Amino acid sequence: MIVPPEKPRLSARDLKLMIEPYNIDRNIYPLVIVGIRGYYLRSMGDPNKNDRGIYDDAIFVDSPNVTASFNANTDPSKIRKGVGYNKGKGMAMLKRGAWKSYQFGKHKSYQALIQTGGNVTVVRDGSPDYEDTGFFGINIHKGSYSSTSSEGCQTIYPNQWDGFISLVKSEAIRCFGEENKNLIIPYVLVESK
Repeated sequence: MIVPPEKPRLSARDLKLMIEPYNIDRNIYPLVIVGIRGYYLRSMGDPNKNDRGIYDDAIFVDSPNVTASFNANTDPSKIRKGVGYNKGKGMAMLKRGAWKSYQFGKHKSYQALIQTGGNVTVVRDGSPDYEDTGFFGINIHKGSYSSTSSEGCQTIYPNQWDGFISLVKSEAIRCFGEENKNLIIPYVLVESK
């Protein structure tokens, strides 16, 4: 599995400037997760395209208390062309934007951030590719060492997962207190420049 030799780097100021166009009210949503697709575009994989199946993206946790980075994947692991919106639909890739859709919940048997708070829009593999909006289980969860483990989810490199989910949980408590069962955590996905 291809993974960068170090974690992504970006100042809290630069991260805030990057997500500013998405108008997230930080008084209501002090805790935000930010994905940067193609963070390592020019140094990993094919520098002329967005690769699938490698940890060449970045995810940041940002709150008034901390800005922390993690090696991640924001693409599906493979390509699967399809048509329509039911059986036979194409593989999903989350569209860039601000998604107020993520809450704590279970992905398989462990705690993750799951898409239960609202719709997201994905771009599905097709001829041509096409958009689809709804509840698709586009979660933020742990990847694996042999694969990015994504059919459209956002995945964190496995040896960084525990640090990621522990930080998100502790920042949720710091920002909102122990009673955060219905907490929505916005996820902003941007493209690397």
